[in-house]
Amino acid sequence: MRARHFLISGRVQGVYYRLSTCKRAQALGVTGWVRNLTDGRVEILATGTERALEELERWLWQGPQRAQVEAVDSRSLLAETFPDFGAWETAEMPLAQGIE
Repeated sequence: MRARHFLISGRVQGVYYRLSTCKRAQALGVTGWVRNLTDGRVEILATGTERALEELERWLWQGPQRAQVEAVDSRSLLAETFPDFGAWETAEMPLAQGIE
């Protein structure tokens, strides 16, 4: 299992990006979470196989129909275990400030 941290920039809030990400991650067998940041980005922590994470990252560049993705920043992390994939509350800053 692998873990990836993603920060997505662009028009990614108010366009069902979080809900769509949950559905896509669950379909790929990826666990973790997604949340909005107050600066307009979306943050994701995802755990799964390398192939599933690669597929998720490709999808993150597209997102739902109304999204306009400008950037997907990705970092590998130590794998964490989550029971499923869910949406978390909005946060002021990314999980780890040093990730940016």
